[in-house]
Amino acid sequence: MPSLKKLAALCVTPLLAAAIALPALSQEPEVQGPTIKANVNLVNLFVTVRDKSKRIVTDLKQEDFKVTEDNQEQKIAFFSKEVTLPITLGLLMDTSGSEQYMLGAIQDGASSFLNRVMRKGDEAMIMSFDLDVDLLADFTDNRSELNRAIRKAQINTGGGGGPITPGTIPQSGSKGTNFYDALYLACNEKLSTEAGRKAVVVLTDAEDNGSKVRVEEAIEAAQRTDTVVHILLVYDPHYGANASIAKKITDETGGRMIVVNNEKHLQEAFDQISEELRSQYTLGYYPTNSARDGKFRKIKIDVTGKDLKVLARKGYYAPKN
Repeated sequence: MPSLKKLAALCVTPLLAAAIALPALSQEPEVQGPTIKANVNLVNLFVTVRDKSKRIVTDLKQEDFKVTEDNQEQKIAFFSKEVTLPITLGLLMDTSGSEQYMLGAIQDGASSFLNRVMRKGDEAMIMSFDLDVDLLADFTDNRSELNRAIRKAQINTGGGGGPITPGTIPQSGSKGTNFYDALYLACNEKLSTEAGRKAVVVLTDAEDNGSKVRVEEAIEAAQRTDTVVHILLVYDPHYGANASIAKKITDETGGRMIVVNNEKHLQEAFDQISEELRSQYTLGYYPTNSARDGKFRKIKIDVTGKDLKVLARKGYYAPKN
């Protein structure tokens, strides 16, 4: 049986170690235009809107939206009800000991999710993380290959419960789950070169006790690459979960956290994420602040005159000369 593909097996292995040691994140983000081509001037926003009953609202018009950047209103230059723009998706599975009783359900749900959400032009990759981070399948549109990769995931406790494999990140003395490292690598090393709609779906209890990067650095990597992070908080009651960290990550990147504690809830959560990824508005604007200073700029999106909840990223990093 072929060995699992590793991020360390890529030609960028020395760079990965350096990036984890010094996660300065100096890379300039690519801000995408409406046809997926990068445009450094246009800020693109993918927006999901729900009503009080949590139903997705799909009949809004451009004039219903108000966008502000650092409290300055922006003129919307591009608007569409986006259902066909391709998605580049990263699926990250927690394979630490705390997920040992949920792994089978996670694998079943993940396969079903990809089969439902992926359409022509979409690509996905599969990663697992525990004491190290494994790339089980690189970006592909081949669903059979992705499903096989999902089935390769296995629990690694570092003890007698599973094999220890060489880590993607140097893990000398690692004693815990590398959740933040996995998210950082997925965004900074894999999704940074992709264009268009980018999302990461993580199945985890959000506990991290082994990463080399901090949660703030993982969030920044997602923000710099315009990646939305959704977390399905899958946990066993015996182990608990870190809901506050999961909510922090999803709030800052424009994604959702959904609590899952049984197989039924897991499938429902996948259905919600699938629906959101296929029911988005696309808003684009040319910022009034044209300074190329590399600073983070806060974005706020409101739906005028309606009591609706808007889900979108909270900001972006300006390009830097």
